[in-house]
Amino acid sequence: MYRIALKMLFADRGKYVMLLSGLTFATLLMTQQAGVFAGILEWTKGNLKNMRAPLWVVDPKVEQVNEVKALRDTDVSRVRSVPGVGWAVPMYWGILQARLADGTFKPVQLVGLDNATMVGRPARMVAGRIEDLRLPNAVVIDELAIQRLSRGRPRPIGVGDLFEINDREARIVGVCRTEMSFFGYPYIFATYDQALQFAPRVRKMLSYILVSPAEGVPLATVAARIEKETGLRAYTEEDFGVSTVRWFFRNTGIPTSFGMTILLGFIVGVAVAGQTFYAFILENLRHFGALKAMGAGDGLLTRMVVLQAFAVGLIGYGIGLGVTVLIGSLFLKKGMPPFSMPWFIPVGTLAAILVICAIAAAFGIRRIRQLEPAIVFRG
Repeated sequence: MYRIALKMLFADRGKYVMLLSGLTFATLLMTQQAGVFAGILEWTKGNLKNMRAPLWVVDPKVEQVNEVKALRDTDVSRVRSVPGVGWAVPMYWGILQARLADGTFKPVQLVGLDNATMVGRPARMVAGRIEDLRLPNAVVIDELAIQRLSRGRPRPIGVGDLFEINDREARIVGVCRTEMSFFGYPYIFATYDQALQFAPRVRKMLSYILVSPAEGVPLATVAARIEKETGLRAYTEEDFGVSTVRWFFRNTGIPTSFGMTILLGFIVGVAVAGQTFYAFILENLRHFGALKAMGAGDGLLTRMVVLQAFAVGLIGYGIGLGVTVLIGSLFLKKGMPPFSMPWFIPVGTLAAILVICAIAAAFGIRRIRQLEPAIVFRG
C-alpha cells in the first residue's frame, strides 16, 4: 500500500513538480538567509579572530569588541599587578585614513601590537616577516588592503611600497591573511609605539589590554580578580564574542530583517505545499475511495498521505540544501556576502520543512477522513 501511495505521488507529475519546487524554494530561502545572517554575526567577531588573546580587558562600559573606550596607560601596570596574571600587554585599535597614490583616502583598521611580544599578531603571513614591524614606519597589511590601497598604482601594492596613514609615511614589510570584520575595512598592523605615531594624539590612547593567566590559574578566576581589583571589565575570548553578538541583537535591525525573510520562506512553503497537496488529494479522491471500499481503514490511508507529504518534503529539502551549499561555496570564494553554515541551520530548516509537510498532510487527512467509499460508484 505504501508503494501505491508513492506511485500515486510520482505519477501526478504536475502536482509533484509544484510541491517539489515550493519546498525546494522554501528550504533555499530559509537556509540561505540563515547562513548569511550567521556569516554577518561571524563578521561582528572579526577582531577577536584576527587579534587572538585569552583575556580582553576593557573599560567597564564596553559591551562589544567593535567599540573602544580608551584606557589610561597606567591600567596596564595595574592589571599586571593582579595575582594570577601571567602577562598583560597594551593594544591600540582605531579607524584611520590611508592616503592612496591618486590622492584619495580609504578608511583602514590600524592595530598596534606590543613591541616586544607581538601578542595579537595575525595568524597567517602571506609575505614578509611579522618581526620586521620593529623597523621604522613599518606596517603589515592584509590581502583586502592590497585591493583597497592599489588604486592609482600601475601594479598592486606590496612589500616595500609606501603609502600614508594620517599624513605619515608607512612602509609595507609584510602581507597577512585575516578574517573579514563587520566594518569591512582592511587591517593594518604596526607596533604599539608606531601606531601611536600614526594615530591622532588624544589624552588616552590605550584601546585594549590583552592578558594571559599564569600557568595553572583558570581564566575565570583571573578575570574575576582583575574586575575586582581594577574596576575594569575582563572578558574571555568566548564571552566577548557572545557579548558582541548579543549587543548586535539588541541594538541593530539585522536580526529582525533576516528573521522576517526566513519567516517568509516558511509561509511560502506552507502556502504552496498546503494548497498543492490539497489539490493533489482532491484529484485522487477516487483512488482513495477505491482503497477505502476495498477495506483500507482511515489509519492506513492517513499513513499513506503522511508518507506522500514527507517523501516529497525530504526530497525538496535535500535539493534546496544542496543548492544552498553550492551558492554558499561561491559566496565564500568571493567573500561577499558572508556565509556560514553551522550545524543548527540545516537541522532547524529540516524541522521547519517537516512542520510544513505535517500541515500539508493535515489538510489532506481531513479530506480523506470525510471521504465516503460510495464516491467510487458515482458517475
